[in-house]
Amino acid sequence: MHIPLSILDRSRTREGEDHGQALRDTVRLAQEAETLGYHRLWVAEHHGVPGVAGSAPTVLASAIAAVTSRIRVGTGGVMLPNHQPLVVAEQFGVLESLFPGRIDMGLGRSVGFTGGVRRALGRDQADADRFAEQLDELLGWFTGLQTAHPGVRAHPAEGLRVPPFVLATGDGTRIAAAAGLPLVVGDLRRRTRLRESVEEYRETFKPSTWAAEPYVMVAGTIVVADTDEEARRLLAPEAWAMANARTQGHFDPLLPPERIDSLEMTEKQRGLYEAGMLGHIHGTETRVAEALERVVAETGAQEIMVTTSTHDRGALLDSYRRLARLAGLTRANAASRA
Repeated sequence: MHIPLSILDRSRTREGEDHGQALRDTVRLAQEAETLGYHRLWVAEHHGVPGVAGSAPTVLASAIAAVTSRIRVGTGGVMLPNHQPLVVAEQFGVLESLFPGRIDMGLGRSVGFTGGVRRALGRDQADADRFAEQLDELLGWFTGLQTAHPGVRAHPAEGLRVPPFVLATGDGTRIAAAAGLPLVVGDLRRRTRLRESVEEYRETFKPSTWAAEPYVMVAGTIVVADTDEEARRLLAPEAWAMANARTQGHFDPLLPPERIDSLEMTEKQRGLYEAGMLGHIHGTETRVAEALERVVAETGAQEIMVTTSTHDRGALLDSYRRLARLAGLTRANAASRA
């Protein structure tokens, strides 16, 4: 592989750990990712979710940028319908001013996870339908060309170039193409749909001042371990968390695989859990390398973003190390620093 590899870490909580531990581990992961040669480290935005500590991505991005020096830092993403575009522009303007040339602005169109969260945010599901309008306003705060609020200027954002990326949820693919912005698209389990989204984006892309050509970042779960079975077991905690969320309505901290083995699941939970284990890229270094080559060949992706979560942080870090090695990141990073 000769394309950049990046990481999205959602600051997942683990059974028996508090949220602070999850956030500190994300910061430490970013430092390790920089050493290994990963291109970007992004953090996410979730509100009112017990299993995710990442609720303020620009704050967390600032903490990460402060303890790293080369890796790009950003959001995957800030959910724009939850915020006023001016505030988002100001936050990224501050980040770019403090850490020039290293900040990415990944943006999504999702709103709160539940009705209660949406009410607490002062938003409803209809706000997601205004994403294209909000995106145009947000970019206008950086260029100084926004017209929604005449006479208002965004400082220190105006005049800065913070690269924007659009997450392909809902109409995100169409909106990214129309706005001429890079696209982040997943997931790797639904390969046909993934290819169709990428093709639609490239076919309808309109060059802009932000991007002259389409740029596709493919995101998904990738696990590398000594054996295929060991890698598969590392998928279990997230698969169970998703199955439990879809049946119980709450997204809990990650459990270790041995705890999941002993759970009594309903028929529906078992079906969702087993389905959640399928389609991800996992296995030995040889198997994962071959699978990633196929993904790049099928999609023409210019970058891969790894979104893996599991209970065992040591095993997760080992997976990232193995992935960096098979992709040649460690060698390339060493050469660039020589």
